[in-house]
Amino acid sequence: MARKYFGTDGIRGRTNEGALTPETAMRVGQAAGAHFLRGSHRHRVLIGKDTRLSGYMMESALTAGFTSVGMDVTLVGPMPTPAVAMLTRQMRADLGVMISASHNPYVDNGIKLFGPDGYKLSDEAEAAIERGIDSVPTLAPAETIGRARRVEDAQGRYISTAKSTFPDHLRLDGLRIVLDCANGAAYKVAPEALWELGADVIALGVSPNGCNINDKVGSTYPATLVAKVKETRADIGLALDGDADRLIVVDDHGEIVDGDQLMALIAGASARAGTLKGDGIVATVMSNLGLERFLWGQGIALHRTPVGDRYVVEAMRAGGYNIGGEQSGHIVLADHATTGDGLIAALQVLAELVETGTRAHKLLRQFDPLPQLLRNVRFAGGQPLEDEKVRTVIAAAEKELTGTGRLLIRKSGTEPLIRVMAEGEDEALVGQVVDRICEAVRKAA
Repeated sequence: MARKYFGTDGIRGRTNEGALTPETAMRVGQAAGAHFLRGSHRHRVLIGKDTRLSGYMMESALTAGFTSVGMDVTLVGPMPTPAVAMLTRQMRADLGVMISASHNPYVDNGIKLFGPDGYKLSDEAEAAIERGIDSVPTLAPAETIGRARRVEDAQGRYISTAKSTFPDHLRLDGLRIVLDCANGAAYKVAPEALWELGADVIALGVSPNGCNINDKVGSTYPATLVAKVKETRADIGLALDGDADRLIVVDDHGEIVDGDQLMALIAGASARAGTLKGDGIVATVMSNLGLERFLWGQGIALHRTPVGDRYVVEAMRAGGYNIGGEQSGHIVLADHATTGDGLIAALQVLAELVETGTRAHKLLRQFDPLPQLLRNVRFAGGQPLEDEKVRTVIAAAEKELTGTGRLLIRKSGTEPLIRVMAEGEDEALVGQVVDRICEAVRKAA
C-alpha cells in the first residue's frame, strides 16, 4: 500500500507544507504515542532535534501531541540522530523521536521514530501510525495528560558512550583533524569528543543559526573540508551531515573518501581482529562493485539491500552481521549503535590511523573503485519509469553492461527524483548509458 506520510527514512519534506506542518506533527505525536501506550507504567518519549529554525516549532507540536494522549516527554535539544537512538534505549523510553531532514537544506525538516530498543520502526509499525494520524485521537483525561522536561546532561552521556568505542590503549595526541559538523546536530558533541581524546581539532560548521545547516558545509558539500585540510596540512578531515548519522572522510592529500572505502577498512580490521560477525557485511545496491570484489578477495561476503540505512540494519539483525552501511557514509556498527553514527565510525577510522601509523592517503585507499556515475532527474508527477520508451532504453543499457557492470534506476524515497546509476569497467560506456536513460526519463516526465 502506498505511503501517505512515511518515506524511506521517516517523514520528510518542506516545512509548513504537506506533512510537515505543526498540525500534522501534533497528529503524529498523538498517533505514535497511542501506538506505544502499552502497559500500566508511566510512558515516556525522548525527543531530539538538529539545528533547523523549524525545529522549535516541530518540537512544540510533537510535545503537544504526545502529552495530549498521556505520554511524558523528555527533551534533549540538538543531538545527533544516533544519540537519540542510544538515549531512548539507555533511558528506557517507550519511543524516541529525531526532528531532522538529515542532509537536506534548512527549509526542509523531518520526523524519525525509534522504538524502545533504539531501532527505527518496522514498516508495520509505521503503517499503524499512519492510520492513526488520519483518525480521531483518543485524548487523555485532564488529570493524566503528560508532562515535559529537559535533560541537561544528554550531550555528556553521548560523548562518553562514543569515546568508549575507541580503544583504551590509544590516544589522538599529535593528530591534526579538521572536523566539519555541517552546522548541525553534532556541532558541540563531536569536537568535544575528539578533543577529550587528545586531538588537535580544527572545527568547521559549528556556528548554527537555524538557517545554515548543510549550507556549503558537511558531508554533502566536502569542498569546504578539502580546502581546509589542504590549508592546514591536516592529517585527516572528517565531515558529518546535518544529523550526524553519516561520515565522509578527506585524506591528508585532500582526496575524498566515501563510505565504501570506510566499510572496506573497518571490515578488514574487524576480520583480522576476529570480531567480524557473520560471513560478511551488509551494504546497499549503490555500493561500488569494486568493494564487492575487494571483500571477496579477503574472504568476506557483501550482502546487498535496497537503499536506506533502515534496510541495512534490518538485514544485519536478520543475519547476525555487525558491520554495514552505505556509500553515502552511513556506517552502522552494531556492536556500538543501532543506527548509522558518523562520530563512532570516525573513531574506528582514527583508531586504525593511530594503530598502524599509516598516512591517511595510504590507509583509506583499500580498493580501486569501478567507474560509477549517478545522476538525478527531477519529475513533477506521474510514472516516468513505466513509459514504454524509457523501459526500452533501460533494457538496451542492461544488455550493454552485461558481464562488465550493472545498472540501478530507482525513485528517491525522500525527494521527487529518479536516480540513474551505472557502473562498469568501461567508463565511456557508463557515461553514454546514463546520458541516454536520463534523456528518456526527462522526456517522459
